[in-house]
Amino acid sequence: MLQDPSHSPRTPRFVQVYREDATALQRELTQGLLQPQAHCSPKFLYDALGSRLFEAITELPEYYPTRTEAAIFAAHGHAMARVMPADATLIDLGAGNCHKAAALFDRLRPQRYVAVDISVQFLRSALESLQRQHPALEMWGLGIDFSAGLELPADMAQATAGPRLLFYPGSSIGNFTPDQALGFLRSVHAACGHAPGSGLLIGVDLVKDASTLEAAYDDALGVTAAFNLNLLLHLNALLKADFQLQDWRHLARYDTHLQRIEMHLQARRSLTVHWQDDSGAARERRFMAGQTLHTENSCKWTLEGFSGLLQQAGFSGLQHWCDEHERFAVFWAQAR
Repeated sequence: MLQDPSHSPRTPRFVQVYREDATALQRELTQGLLQPQAHCSPKFLYDALGSRLFEAITELPEYYPTRTEAAIFAAHGHAMARVMPADATLIDLGAGNCHKAAALFDRLRPQRYVAVDISVQFLRSALESLQRQHPALEMWGLGIDFSAGLELPADMAQATAGPRLLFYPGSSIGNFTPDQALGFLRSVHAACGHAPGSGLLIGVDLVKDASTLEAAYDDALGVTAAFNLNLLLHLNALLKADFQLQDWRHLARYDTHLQRIEMHLQARRSLTVHWQDDSGAARERRFMAGQTLHTENSCKWTLEGFSGLLQQAGFSGLQHWCDEHERFAVFWAQAR
């Protein structure tokens, strides 16, 4: 149930599964940096500063996904609520500041809210603030890295019996390649549990012209560039590396064949980066001028293509809602 002033205020419960393992992170990052095409997971973009910079990105005029998705929820939220389970546990994947899910509380009327994110410190602050606004709603914070698949801890799974409504907005599914997305959606299907009515509410960015897409990921104000470049500061801290911000530029380009935006950091000059690997050994990588470090993919989908992906993952009873220009879609997919 939602806020009731007669109820005693709650405090969020936190379950922290993800704990930063410096050795494992150094090993993962070293492997990526030494590949012919140097790369690292987009999860490293979201340290505390990166999470705040992404919040700013969502306010930019070029970045249409957030406001387009919000408009879809505003226009079709009541229709969505009619096909979703009442009194469900709302599980918000990649919750960030929790604003998107909170905006749906009055329509979805969840029994409890579970905010899931890898950035635990940022999540804790956001959830504590949200709990003050909704003191009667049971809230959980779950700190996990679900980039390789979603699995709820046993104690939380037991405490969230009944229908589950998994919520994955913002087209974050685009960070996965199609094969990875299928594997991830299968894990989400399993996490929906066995209660009738459970399912997934997910935002998906649709294929469109390259100029619109590239502007959304390379804004005139340079906020997305700062977000991408901040990754280097994070790598310096994790690896004791010596990346210099002035040596790199932000690059965003749309691959029409793969139907995805790729974000890179491009070397402005020939340079060598040094760091320490998981054994403490000194490592280095030579970048020639123009070579890149691949930092993120954002895959785009057609309505038919994403419907097929959901069905392959085990979902059924699909429905979707779009904006009038079909730039973005929100899908509801039943798990049982």
